[in-house]
Amino acid sequence: MPLKLSLKPAEAVVVNGAVIRNGERRSTLLLETKARILRERDVMFPEEVNTNFEAAYFAVMQMYLTGETDGPLYDACVVALANIVRDAPTEELQEEIMMISRFVASGQLYRAIGACRKLERELPTPDLRDE
Repeated sequence: MPLKLSLKPAEAVVVNGAVIRNGERRSTLLLETKARILRERDVMFPEEVNTNFEAAYFAVMQMYLTGETDGPLYDACVVALANIVRDAPTEELQEEIMMISRFVASGQLYRAIGACRKLERELPTPDLRDE
């Protein structure tokens, strides 16, 4: 079953490392094979990384986009996740961070990105966002 992406005017999506930007009108793409896909709103750039949480998200995102599940990106991800789990104010947040770690360790990087986005909405502003 193909994946259906509806794109707003000028919205971009990354598909297997290629950035595809929509034209002036809303359009729909059907992806009929498995691919690494990330919407523009979920892409983070290196200059946006200011906190341990952002470092963890950025590492997971890079691993997903490149398809790498080990090496320097994995190491950076593990360090960043360890930093945020250490600073988590509650056991519930620690468990959510550990779930992200399990997704990363098992190569389920898209699920790890989704869990990061969910966690981001739940983070207390100063506790985990500041280094």
